[in-house]
Amino acid sequence: MYDILVNTINFENWPRAARYGTQLASLLQASVTGAYVYPSPLYATPSFSSPELIEAVLETCRTLEAGALAAERPFVSWASGMGIEHAAWVVGQGNLAAALVQIACWHDLLVLERNPEHAWASPSDLAELILAVGLPCIVVPPQPVQAVSLSHVAVAWNGSSEAIRAVHAALPVLQRAHEVLLLRGAPKETFQEVTWKPPFDIDAYLKRHGIRARSQDLLTNEHGVGEALLEQADRFHADLLVMGAYGRSRFSEWALGGATRHVLWNARLPVLFRH
Repeated sequence: MYDILVNTINFENWPRAARYGTQLASLLQASVTGAYVYPSPLYATPSFSSPELIEAVLETCRTLEAGALAAERPFVSWASGMGIEHAAWVVGQGNLAAALVQIACWHDLLVLERNPEHAWASPSDLAELILAVGLPCIVVPPQPVQAVSLSHVAVAWNGSSEAIRAVHAALPVLQRAHEVLLLRGAPKETFQEVTWKPPFDIDAYLKRHGIRARSQDLLTNEHGVGEALLEQADRFHADLLVMGAYGRSRFSEWALGGATRHVLWNARLPVLFRH
């Protein structure tokens, strides 16, 4: 993780995602980019608007743009004060997901926040972003994270491709952790044409990368996995939970619930999701 992208929902003060992502970049000796995206005035203007209303909307967008662009120096200076050698600030106009998909191409990790005060930062919108950007995403909870630490990291493990990708994406974090806990759920049922014999050995993989993890079984049924993950992560005093996202189809995940949805809606700690 050399380049961390942080989505900021405002630029007048640095929100939780910006603070967490910048502190994480400092811990990992990574670069950080703050990204502020605001909607196009075309979407903010009602149909059949008067010329006066259209001009008022355009002026509001011009003011917003000017303020966002002026935030570059304060952001870079603030990040530099936290030990970040390379910090950048970008401003985009348009659809948030489309903008982040583009800028994600030259980053390794995206930091978002779940914020009930902003409609577009709801869990459903965050889920769409996680699916769209193609990057590992850390979602910061509404509760303040007092100090960013990677001392205790919990990993949700069920042997799925999503879980494997999540562990691979989180390797730099896991290698810095003092303790890693594998929370083992029931192995995922596979319907693929290829069956590996023996199956993927997560313990051997982690040891090969210098990580020694202890394991704990999740004794729960499928519908209680999300709740059990958060409960055990809390008991472990985890600083971060790592998990694969959307192991089933999108339709069944949202129609039936699922561990991903429960954790995304209810987590009180930062969670690294990888689809």
